[in-house]
Amino acid sequence: MPPPDISTLELLRTRIGHEIFVSDWVLISQSRIDQFAEATGDFQWIHVDVSRAAKESTFGCTIAHGFLTLSLLGKFYQDNFELPFCEMGINYGLNKVRFMNPVRVDSRVRGRFLLSSLADIVGGIQLVLKATIEIEGVDKPACIAESVVRQYFIKTQQ
Repeated sequence: MPPPDISTLELLRTRIGHEIFVSDWVLISQSRIDQFAEATGDFQWIHVDVSRAAKESTFGCTIAHGFLTLSLLGKFYQDNFELPFCEMGINYGLNKVRFMNPVRVDSRVRGRFLLSSLADIVGGIQLVLKATIEIEGVDKPACIAESVVRQYFIKTQQ
């Protein structure tokens, strides 16, 4: 099914309460996990020690950092959420985050985004989106987050 038309602010407003996009699948490789560990300094063995995780963890393998999973929201927005009437978007924060299921190495995840609310702000709009990060082939999602995004109008449209 093609994504809904959100090419104008008026059309975006009609999508409140509805899903506005589903991302492509993203592979969570050991390399991606290791790079995240390097970037954040979080080298807990459950994430980076393949041999130990295979022997000692209840998962039988390494798992992605919860914050790695959450950090994919930025990629999902970048790849799937363009508002042609806005020139810039920022991550304004999170109201609620739950890590519900670990993401095992070499799993694929994707995001589903439902527009919960939209409010006018000076120079733009603030959106609250329910983001559900799914694991391919697994019923229980990896993460559910309430993401707050601000989008600022193209200056010539104000």
